[in-house]
Amino acid sequence: MKFMDMEFVVFDVETTGLSPLDGDRIIELAAARVRNGVITERYTTFVNPRRPLNAEAQKLNKITQEMVEGAPTAAEVLPRFMAFAGGACLVAHNASFDIKFVSFELALAGRKLHDGTPVLDTMKMSKNFLPHLTSQRLGYIAHSLGVPVGDTHRALADVEILVGILGRLFALAPDYNVTTFQDLIGQFGVEKPSFRIKSAEQPSFF
Repeated sequence: MKFMDMEFVVFDVETTGLSPLDGDRIIELAAARVRNGVITERYTTFVNPRRPLNAEAQKLNKITQEMVEGAPTAAEVLPRFMAFAGGACLVAHNASFDIKFVSFELALAGRKLHDGTPVLDTMKMSKNFLPHLTSQRLGYIAHSLGVPVGDTHRALADVEILVGILGRLFALAPDYNVTTFQDLIGQFGVEKPSFRIKSAEQPSFF
């Protein structure tokens, strides 16, 4: 199956820290549906972590306690995000990080991603297609590929940058014998973690 004309959902989360198992939570989530390199729909929301934000997270993300105070909780946001994503392939930069938080929040709500939902990591693609780069940070890759960079460390801004990067990486893919969706996911997909938080069986969204 050719992937160039498929629909993808590029997403990003901002969090209070690095590990949900240490109590960190999502505080912002954004996503964009993309077909043929064009964003057809956007979704973005703050998420109330129901705990105080630490100073380091506020400094990095420029997200304050006031911004998340009246926001919906992850239990409300994640079903909306999954409805937005539908059955499309999810895409993130350093996707293992983002999908870990999404999977954990779903598990807290007694849910999980469908086993067949593919997750594509653009960092893996960049390391393979652009091995000469000295950094795999989103902004650095964007500058190297001529993708405009505005704000960073905010979810929707990072998503829009990543959409531009994804188009450039897709253009390079045939040069590396990556021509089908199976090639793409086989080489650059990531596993979805499983968190057993509730004893009850976890229904999937799809």
